[in-house]
Amino acid sequence: MSPAAEAFVPLSDAALRAVSGPHSRHAALIEDAFHVHVETPGGGVRLKGDAKGREHARKAVDLIARRIETGAGVDESDVRAAITAARSGEAAASGPALPLGRRGVIAAKTPAQARYLEALAQHELVFGVGPAGTGKTFLAVAYGASLLIRGEVDRLVVTRPAVEAGERLGFLPGDLNEKVDPYLAPIWDALGDIMGAEALRRRRERGEIEVAPIAFMRGRTLAHAFIVVDEAQNTSRMQMKMVLTRIGEGARMAVTGDPSQIDLPNPSDSGLSHAIAILEGVKGVSVSRFEASDVVRHPMVERIVKAYDADAAKRTQNRT
Repeated sequence: MSPAAEAFVPLSDAALRAVSGPHSRHAALIEDAFHVHVETPGGGVRLKGDAKGREHARKAVDLIARRIETGAGVDESDVRAAITAARSGEAAASGPALPLGRRGVIAAKTPAQARYLEALAQHELVFGVGPAGTGKTFLAVAYGASLLIRGEVDRLVVTRPAVEAGERLGFLPGDLNEKVDPYLAPIWDALGDIMGAEALRRRRERGEIEVAPIAFMRGRTLAHAFIVVDEAQNTSRMQMKMVLTRIGEGARMAVTGDPSQIDLPNPSDSGLSHAIAILEGVKGVSVSRFEASDVVRHPMVERIVKAYDADAAKRTQNRT
């Protein structure tokens, strides 16, 4: 192979470790994506392959290195996001990084996530809508946790509907808290991942963190709090109006959901799409939309979402 068929990208030790990855897994992803050979001789990476492959691989390596420079970690989802951005020519994800102790720094993986974090920093009410796996809820909870840790809010309140329970809630064992806990488990899991179990326990005991079903919000005014409304597509229009009007002095709110995953008996009563339709453009309100290409979980999730989107589009076309 001629010397012209390779390029060397100098990197810091930390960036080099991130590009290589555990057992060279990250390097293998780059190799498979762009049909290049990645070597790590020290001081940087050597890319061997055709000109187009080397160019794209170099962009992906640069994006990974920039993420390391912010103090954020790099896992396989970050590498896949860098590969997607390098292939499409998108700008690097930017936006505010969230220092969170146990997790170090949480930063955007995609440009859509970067725009979402910027919206959370600049607006009182932010809607994050799109398919599962795009980081809508995780980033909203992480942003709220960062405000709590910095003392910019007094409480973090996360709420979601327990739609699946319906009329069966009364037949479940235990008191009301025990009945709804299974529906709130994903939020507790995310908070534990973000803050660590011990810090979460202490703040929960002090009342600084609350996770509760939508019904618990009625009649309250939440001041100096960051509120996350999760699975908002499963709120009714009345519930959505109720929870949106809980915002008190010094409070901010993020509302997340996927309008294509409504579990209500009457899907047309979903409060999420209705709220966006009437509130988008109102001062202090921002809407961040995510697509299948923004999925940062396993790549199979993106392919599944795209397949379902294509099927929905076909059904709509057949009806017209």
